[in-house]
Amino acid sequence: MITTNNLTFRHTDALRPALAGVTLHLPVGSFALLAGESGAGKSTLLRVLGGLVPQLSGGHLTGDVLLAGQPLTPARASDLVGSVFQDPETQAITDDVTDEIVFALEQAGLPADTMRVRLEEVLDLLDLVPLRRRALATLSGGERQRVMIAAALARQPQVLLLDEPTSQLDPQSADAVLQALVRLNHDLGLTIVLAEHRIERVLPFADTIVLLGPHGVGARVGTPRELIGEIAVPPPLVQLGRALGWQPLPLTVRDGMRFARTIPPPSATLEPPQQAATFRDGALLAIRDLRVEIGARRVLDDLSLVLRAGETTVLLGRNGSGKTTLLRAVVGLVRATAGDIQLDGHTIRGLPTATICRSIGYLPQDPQALLFAETVRAELLTTLHNHELPADAGVDLLLGELGLAAVAQSYPRDLSVGERQRVALGAIMITRPRVLLLDEPTRGLDSQIKQQLAAILGTWRARGTATLIVTHDVEFAAQVADHAILLAEGRVLNAGTAAAVLGASPLFAPQIARLFPGRGWLTAQQALAGIDTTDNRPHNDQTQPPKPGTHL
Repeated sequence: MITTNNLTFRHTDALRPALAGVTLHLPVGSFALLAGESGAGKSTLLRVLGGLVPQLSGGHLTGDVLLAGQPLTPARASDLVGSVFQDPETQAITDDVTDEIVFALEQAGLPADTMRVRLEEVLDLLDLVPLRRRALATLSGGERQRVMIAAALARQPQVLLLDEPTSQLDPQSADAVLQALVRLNHDLGLTIVLAEHRIERVLPFADTIVLLGPHGVGARVGTPRELIGEIAVPPPLVQLGRALGWQPLPLTVRDGMRFARTIPPPSATLEPPQQAATFRDGALLAIRDLRVEIGARRVLDDLSLVLRAGETTVLLGRNGSGKTTLLRAVVGLVRATAGDIQLDGHTIRGLPTATICRSIGYLPQDPQALLFAETVRAELLTTLHNHELPADAGVDLLLGELGLAAVAQSYPRDLSVGERQRVALGAIMITRPRVLLLDEPTRGLDSQIKQQLAAILGTWRARGTATLIVTHDVEFAAQVADHAILLAEGRVLNAGTAAAVLGASPLFAPQIARLFPGRGWLTAQQALAGIDTTDNRPHNDQTQPPKPGTHL
């Protein structure tokens, strides 16, 4: 269905190609996971396959790109290919859910009866019926993401290209979307190419991995089992299997269960490290009985929580549960109708956002909302200027910490999504805020950069920063969190230590907690620390793994 031969693409005025010598062939009905580090060219390759590059972006493309055996043209791509971009915020054309889904059908001149049938089909397929009359501006990021997928599927393309389609979805919504794609793939032969950094979500469903080399140089194509060992930072389950010599390497929790059953419980459950007593004295940020109403909807309902210095708390919940609204209410971007917000015992509710953000750094879901300057370095300097703070050596030190020194003079909006995310993080961190509110900070980041981000957060945590992270990335949450809070319909459903809350959640438990329930382990490192590898290392299992598509 899709063939490229020695595909090379260079952006206008770029020093090196974004893609170089990419050759691959994906037959009809493939479900391909496009993997590679941030900046490897995954988004660029999807835009080439969608007929958007270089026709709409400029640049120079060489090599062959064939779709169903014919040269790819924008007109041919328009007829056969559906695309869902990395930023659902930028893809919308209309103002509400129904109009967005039927817009492309109207442009194709389809009969009204046909459009009604297709609308109902995709609303049901992606669980969007309750949202059909909602304005897009009132949806959460994850809800918008599902609407964009529905709009692409309504056209009934032969090829569907998806760029980080689950990045803003809670685990249950992500699984539902992937299951829907699998049904279309199996029942209709829909060819799917899906770029995703959280590959543990997609491995149970994909039959092919396309692994792009660093900086887009070349591509390796094979089955997940053939290529999983070549991924630099694989999912925690694979990390554990590597360390313990499990063969074949488990791709799903179900795969790993037969190994895990041979490992007896440890003599003592691993306890999370405790913070110094000075960090646990009193609340730095306290939210008491907070209520937020938007129109007729009560989004936050008498919500209370506490953040302490030197602690990291993760906030999880289904899409639309009020997580982003909570962060926006703290910094004054959304008006609370009741309750109080205190910083160091002093009320900040009602203060100007600029005043609040001198002490509280807020990273929104869309990092581009914070990017205005001509260079990366200027973004940090602009923040200092706006807060009437002097520029010092801290600017270059922070750029180095964030791995942005090499792009300090680059235009921020020309960077990859992961790089833009780190620039925005630098723009809020340069004021050295005492509290950090981060909304989906790992969106668009590969596993290696997430490790770097975790290390940076650990450094700030040691300095006494209180951090609240909204995330659907449960593996990242397991790695960085001291505490976890589950939100449901604007209320706290459960709160406590990360081990207690995440380990007990059927929806938000990370892979290792599912593999070893009740042992208090959330990460591969914790599991290895609790396993006596000398006496309990299992023998290699040469039995056949479950067929692709099965999962726990």
